[in-house]
Amino acid sequence: MRGRQTVRDMVLSLAVIGVLVGAIYFFIPHDDSPSAEKNAVKTVDYRLEATMARRAAPYPVAVPEGLPKTWRATSVSYKASNDGKGGAWHLGLLDPEQEYAAVEQSDAPAREFIKDVTLDAVKVGGQQVVASKKWDRYKGDTYNALVREEPGVTTVVTGTAPFGRLAELAASLEAKKGQETKKG
Repeated sequence: MRGRQTVRDMVLSLAVIGVLVGAIYFFIPHDDSPSAEKNAVKTVDYRLEATMARRAAPYPVAVPEGLPKTWRATSVSYKASNDGKGGAWHLGLLDPEQEYAAVEQSDAPAREFIKDVTLDAVKVGGQQVVASKKWDRYKGDTYNALVREEPGVTTVVTGTAPFGRLAELAASLEAKKGQETKKG
């Protein structure tokens, strides 16, 4: 008789727990709509950080100008180095299809910088012309990238977005240091 009560008690306990879990699920608000994923990522305003980076960086900092509002900035930072070399600008975005794309810039040694920000992507043949400038193409297991090396700065447009979207972002970049402007 004792064994039967133990099984009965266990089944009753599980039933009570099931009812509680169901009630919690029913009464706690949750959003399963398609827009929920889009709204889950917090967007940031990068304009102030870009202005500060342009004042601090020893190179013209590239910032997108005129991208459609369907592109959303999700992260931004500028880290200066102690020795005046190797300062790094980062702007992370989501494209209209919710793919990640980022603008990465630094005056650090190009090879190591490219390897780090592209997550070990490798240079593939050919270049891509974007806004009348030639960019090297990199392809990796995680990220694709467009890379432009110039004296004093390396600019990388990288992410999970396809090359066409990366090119769209690269075409929108406007590099400025102080009041001077340099497109591309």
